[in-house]
Amino acid sequence: MFKFVMVFAVLGVAAAGVAHVPHPQVPHPVGRSEDVHAEVKSEHSDVRADGFDADLLVSNSIQQASSGDVHGNIHGSFSWISPEGEHVEIKYVADENGYQPVGAVLPTPHNPRGHCPCRCLAGGAPTGPEPVHHSHH
Repeated sequence: MFKFVMVFAVLGVAAAGVAHVPHPQVPHPVGRSEDVHAEVKSEHSDVRADGFDADLLVSNSIQQASSGDVHGNIHGSFSWISPEGEHVEIKYVADENGYQPVGAVLPTPHNPRGHCPCRCLAGGAPTGPEPVHHSHH
């Protein structure tokens, strides 16, 4: 329930007109010049007792969509166009298992259980190649 309240607090602050607060002009080393003049093309939010749905589309191709349930579970995605012109999309789930993003631009962790000879990470048994024992005759 606390996550649910926090999400709505953040959405409320965003909807309260944060765009009207003057921001200092800071040069952005990465990005496109049209990002400075980006405008919200569409915004929708539906807050209900059993959850919420929200989406945002900005003129510079930034998109965001999310939905949440009464248990505080949130599913969503956001996307943008990279400075190289590539479409980047991140999908995520935030639930009792934490924040779980998925996207082609995100690094994928390797499985330490299958590759680490350490007993601490391998569940008590080494998993690397068998050691070579040389007999001394």
